[in-house]
Amino acid sequence: MNVDTFTIAGKTFSSRLIVGTGKYSSHAVMVRAHEASGADMITVAVRRVNISDRSKESLLDYVDLSRYFILPNTAGCYTADEAVRTARLGREAGLSNWVKLEVIGDERTLFPDNEALIEATHILVREGFVVLPYTNDDPVACRKLEDAGAAAVMPLGAPIGSGLGIQNINNIRIIREFSHVPVIVDAGVGTASDAALAMELGADGVLMNTAIAGAQDPVAMADAMKLAVRAGRLAYLAGRIPRKAYATASSPVEGLVGR
Repeated sequence: MNVDTFTIAGKTFSSRLIVGTGKYSSHAVMVRAHEASGADMITVAVRRVNISDRSKESLLDYVDLSRYFILPNTAGCYTADEAVRTARLGREAGLSNWVKLEVIGDERTLFPDNEALIEATHILVREGFVVLPYTNDDPVACRKLEDAGAAAVMPLGAPIGSGLGIQNINNIRIIREFSHVPVIVDAGVGTASDAALAMELGADGVLMNTAIAGAQDPVAMADAMKLAVRAGRLAYLAGRIPRKAYATASSPVEGLVGR
């Protein structure tokens, strides 16, 4: 299937699906799911990587670094300072100067703290990081993050791990309309139709973890998500028909017998 590529900060990716590394029942299942997803970017929590003693087992031992681009993330950080230090640690350990920036503002809902997120983005961009911030589906916050130098914006579809699907469709549409950087829907996807909808709204990509790792068959779900992202993107490029209140005949009525 011929699907167009997309580019972030000068780096081009062939897959618009980005997947995570958490919550899998085993490393073996994770590896197979990654392969089935067709993704070429994988996000890894800096705090889950053993970077102090490389002689011991590490999550990265199960990720083919020659095949996948690693996107470190600052999961579990609740302040701008904590997120910045975690991003620096990942870079110093040789993971990447890219970062999926997360600054959580509420422990129960895991909604981002946008004020702290914008502050951390300013700092990390000045230090040469390629910053992809995870944020609320707030067009104003996304604009401020772009102004702060974010290489992409990553609005949530719904709370992390909720599987609720995209709750504010029009917000995602507005964010896409006004953004000058890639828009990647991150969090809340539950099944393939959610991923397809995100792409139909014009998102440049979708990032997910729980929807695949938590499925009864993660490998099959990864394959489904791959196809859904491709289908949604193609549908967006094809241009859907306008919605109408009443029926419109699919076949012409002129020339029919009796008319």
